[in-house]
Amino acid sequence: MQLGMIGLGRMGANMVRRLLADGHECVVYDLDEAAIAEMEEIGARGARSLDELVEGLEAARHVWVMVPAAHVGSTLDALAPLLAAGDVVIDGGNSSYRDSLDRAIELFDRHGVHLLDVGTSGGVHGFERGYCLMVGGDADASAGTAPVFDSLAPGLGDVERTPGRTGEPGSVERGWLHCGPSGAGHFAKMVHNGIEYGMMAAMAEGLNVLAKADIGVHASDSDPETAVLAEPRYYHYDFDLAALCEVWRRGSVVSSWLLDLTAQVLLADPDLDAYGGTVGDSGEGRWTIRAAIDQGVPVPVLSAALYQRFSSRGRSDVADKLLSAMRAGFGGHLEPPTPASGTERDDAGGPRS
Repeated sequence: MQLGMIGLGRMGANMVRRLLADGHECVVYDLDEAAIAEMEEIGARGARSLDELVEGLEAARHVWVMVPAAHVGSTLDALAPLLAAGDVVIDGGNSSYRDSLDRAIELFDRHGVHLLDVGTSGGVHGFERGYCLMVGGDADASAGTAPVFDSLAPGLGDVERTPGRTGEPGSVERGWLHCGPSGAGHFAKMVHNGIEYGMMAAMAEGLNVLAKADIGVHASDSDPETAVLAEPRYYHYDFDLAALCEVWRRGSVVSSWLLDLTAQVLLADPDLDAYGGTVGDSGEGRWTIRAAIDQGVPVPVLSAALYQRFSSRGRSDVADKLLSAMRAGFGGHLEPPTPASGTERDDAGGPRS
């Protein structure tokens, strides 16, 4: 099948590689000339403009847009006038499902072009592992793009079949699903990423408890402003986190790809010196919580995971300082020394040498 690809970043380029390897013809475009040239070297046909990309595709065209969510709208605005009724555009990024629904209506009403919103999970490892695809939009347009989805998805692989599933495996067992009308694909991916936030937070928090399990050894280091560890003898454990993650990978209920990645990181960098602990969020967690509020659905784990990411970026600074100020105001409590500076504080709250 023929496909145009706009955006040759890490995921877009790897998708082209996977499609070429499975016999598809790809016409590619990116703002970076070097990215286009790299794809040309492995068999893709390069385009130096959107006009050239569209001219290089036969009707009905299929164009995959793989750009950051902030640039999807402007890309579609430039692309849509070049297309014809019956063409299909695929947004494979992390757009808001609300934007995808509105854009699908506008594209079809103004140009007769179908927009498929495809939530894409697999990250930088998708070339080797395949991509899990959640598709929203017109059912016929989705079916017409099935050869591309089948090539990008992981396929049956060695995943054990779910008990109760019989007959010929469908697309869902091959790694892609038409989830429903416009917006459904990105809605499903939004919630997928919200769940991902919670899973990552749970693993990180649990490993942090293990990392601090030797606090009893340092119990004498406590200061008068921090609750005393009542029974330090119960906390004299020096766990090898890399080893624990490795053993959990084998037969444990928490075994997962996230655990695999964590085990790799801890083996290579046990003290995590390469990381500062500032955690970003690309929007899906916020949108999941917004949807949950609109639906009246409680999501305490997902909310807490998102808020922890905010805190990691220093966004709790005013609240933290006000908590300290209130304690000092009503009880004369001094701030305990921070682990980074180790300085004590005098009665006025200032540093004391």
